[in-house]
Amino acid sequence: MSKSAAAPPGWGVWTWPNLVTAIRLLGIPLFCYLLLATEYYWQAALVLAVGGGTDWVDGQMARHMNQVSKLGRLLDPFVDRLYILSSLLVLTFIGLLPWLFTVAVLVREAVLVSIVIVLRWHGFAPPQVHFLGKAATTVVFMSFPVLVIAGLVEDASAWAAPLGWALAWWGLGLYWLAALVYLRQAAGLLRERSPQAGALA
Repeated sequence: MSKSAAAPPGWGVWTWPNLVTAIRLLGIPLFCYLLLATEYYWQAALVLAVGGGTDWVDGQMARHMNQVSKLGRLLDPFVDRLYILSSLLVLTFIGLLPWLFTVAVLVREAVLVSIVIVLRWHGFAPPQVHFLGKAATTVVFMSFPVLVIAGLVEDASAWAAPLGWALAWWGLGLYWLAALVYLRQAAGLLRERSPQAGALA
């Protein structure tokens, strides 16, 4: 597993990547407001798609602009997780997602948290991000705005529902497969007994 580049000293609050992350964070309450308090469902789906679909932008900016920071390394994955969890809970609350799907995602998240806790207990950083994990998160998240359109926009269900559910269940399968990869990485770290840098996403 490759080691990620070290962040410069200090928290590095005032950077362009952190500004992008902060703007993405503001999209979460905006999405919830549009979905729960208005009938601007297309707009809610668009905010969700843009906010979650640009999760790679701030990371790419940080690397290309040499503005990697401690705050960014904490805030970026936090915002990504918050998009997933808030979307998941809101869509479940209004009946667009079944509880079975929600529980499956939440249990997977609990597994990843447990991995981090165990590794920290033994003095290790989390395993390096795996491409499968990023792909799974992307596919799961892509299903959410499509399911909003399928469930709340008239005349869109015929095409949006099959697409949304195909993405949702396919993404959930990849999500759990990625969890197994992270479990294997964690087991390898514990066997080797040598800390490795990284972060789950």
